[in-house]
Amino acid sequence: MTNSVRDNTGQQRFEIVDEADDVLGFADYSPDDGVIAITHTEVMPEHGGKGVGTSLIVGTLDILRARDEQVLPVCPFVPAVIRDHPELLDLVPVDQRVRFGLPDAPEPG
Repeated sequence: MTNSVRDNTGQQRFEIVDEADDVLGFADYSPDDGVIAITHTEVMPEHGGKGVGTSLIVGTLDILRARDEQVLPVCPFVPAVIRDHPELLDLVPVDQRVRFGLPDAPEPG
């Protein structure tokens, strides 16, 4: 089954949905001084532990990258995903990274 991430602007949240359009999880957001603050992430209990949350955040950050927007990862889950996916670090403003426990530059690889 293929999942996809969409922006539900009416509820100010990104949603991960399955092929039947059922919501498997969501990430609430709010605009904050020119960047998007991701404030809360939730995966429906029956989908927990299956990588849905990580797919949601990676998909959300991919959408925001395509829009040339930056991110404040307020929800503690988001910095954890970014640490596991250092290619996403550049979406967080450099002057905000320490605030969220992120390095100010990607690890040399």
